[in-house]
Amino acid sequence: MAKVGPKGMKILKLFHLIAAGLWIGGAVALNLMIYALPLPQSDGELYGYNIACKFVDDYVVIPGAIGCLVTGFLICLLTQWGFFKHRWVIIKWFLTVACILFGTFYLSKTVNNQPHISADEGTMALANLDYVSNRLGSLRGGLLQLISMVVMFWLSVCKPLKGRGKGVIPKPEKLDS
Repeated sequence: MAKVGPKGMKILKLFHLIAAGLWIGGAVALNLMIYALPLPQSDGELYGYNIACKFVDDYVVIPGAIGCLVTGFLICLLTQWGFFKHRWVIIKWFLTVACILFGTFYLSKTVNNQPHISADEGTMALANLDYVSNRLGSLRGGLLQLISMVVMFWLSVCKPLKGRGKGVIPKPEKLDS
């Protein structure tokens, strides 16, 4: 497979950073909405709050996550980083796929069900076991996912654990003289 040059690498990194910004920014926004905003006091406020959470998830978080997956794949495929050359890349792939699967099969249900419940029940939804369970799931799961994204960001910036043992040059030992 042909590798991209420096200009192609910059373009891939640019789109990867934009996608990462969307994903982590959306996650921060959702977490702030869940943790920091007071509970709405009227039926319309509660429904609007739930629609806003769903909007951020559908139009910021999900496109950011998919963008990170696609651009990360292209960066690994088309540059010297490769898929399995460095431990930090392997960990980042694992976390990316885990976050996307967790978001798809767990967190999206906690966000997507809320507008339906609040539309049907208004503020009485705050006493509905499904609504409360979804909110608690969003609180815990959203924070866990945000922490995972911060770890991925740290891995990208610091690039610890370079190499996997093969071809890694050990530090020279000090000679006692």
